[in-house]
Amino acid sequence: MPPEWTRDDAATGTAADGNRVRQLLTGDIDIRIARDGTWYHEGRPIRRMALVKLFAGILRCEDDGEYYLRTPLEKRRIRVDDAPFVAVESTVEGEGPQCRVHFRTNVDDHVTADVDHPVRVVTDPGTGAPSPYVLVRDRLEALIARPVYYDLVNRGRIAWQDGREVLGIDSCGCFFVLGETSDDAG
Repeated sequence: MPPEWTRDDAATGTAADGNRVRQLLTGDIDIRIARDGTWYHEGRPIRRMALVKLFAGILRCEDDGEYYLRTPLEKRRIRVDDAPFVAVESTVEGEGPQCRVHFRTNVDDHVTADVDHPVRVVTDPGTGAPSPYVLVRDRLEALIARPVYYDLVNRGRIAWQDGREVLGIDSCGCFFVLGETSDDAG
């Protein structure tokens, strides 16, 4: 409930000034975003891209780490298998440390890797497989699709960071590590 409400206000739906207020409707909704970026409702894929884009526009990741579809009147929790978006394309503008790496997501959001939109890679400890991400907005990341990641690796450069030889990409004056260049086990 908003901080200016009292418990009685919330129970009656009337604020202290006598104006009627609406309570936020909360709960879970059977919507899931699969790792490949496909949105499902009640187990069936949502095929209307306009509807997926509408939902993507109201998607939030809150302090509890859960994902919600949020409107002024409703807050519905959904399931996200990995990241809510997938970066399906990248382009590079310019060269060197000041080049700009742009990404397009599966819902046609566009983001440029920079200090506010970092690229990060999580390595699965069991398989060693990398899962690369770029921050799109407000705690919402895009999993970078495998072909896009390999393209970034091909464009990358080797650098030393924290005493390790790493491969990474430059964008907007930032260096983003894509992985280590050697296996210490071997």
